[in-house]
Amino acid sequence: MTDTADTGAAILQPADPPGDSWRGSVPDYSATDLENLLGTGVGAAQEQLERNGGFLPFALVVENDGEVRLVAVTPADAAGDSDDDFDADDMIKDLTELLRQHRDEFRAAAIVCDITLLEEDSDAIHVAAEHQDGSVFAAVLPYGADPATNELEFGELSADTNEPVVWVD
Repeated sequence: MTDTADTGAAILQPADPPGDSWRGSVPDYSATDLENLLGTGVGAAQEQLERNGGFLPFALVVENDGEVRLVAVTPADAAGDSDDDFDADDMIKDLTELLRQHRDEFRAAAIVCDITLLEEDSDAIHVAAEHQDGSVFAAVLPYGADPATNELEFGELSADTNEPVVWVD
């Protein structure tokens, strides 16, 4: 599903054929929206990691007219005014609530966050996308610093499980 360029950034390949289990199980317009959110989310997170060494959780939405828009929340005040002390889980809850409140304004949404893959002892970008029609898709992209160069290296993008959180009551 991915390929890497000289920069090491993941590049999404064309959509899987209709017979593929995920792509063939959702309407084309939903799959296109979800893939768009996945690619945009991974790209934005990679850019922030390379520029700043990390990123705060954020969301992306496909508005009803097809435009993709970034949605962010400010972390709660950290003790001692340190940028290092923020609660990512609280930020994800705030993003989820904000998306739920405005879900009539868009047709698909994704939450992008930094996670730790315990079994692989690696950090990863996690993108959890869902469509108003109930289609869901999530993916993880492991990353870490190359011990020799201290440059970021990205692993293989792989599917993950996901439950809808925006279009639920």
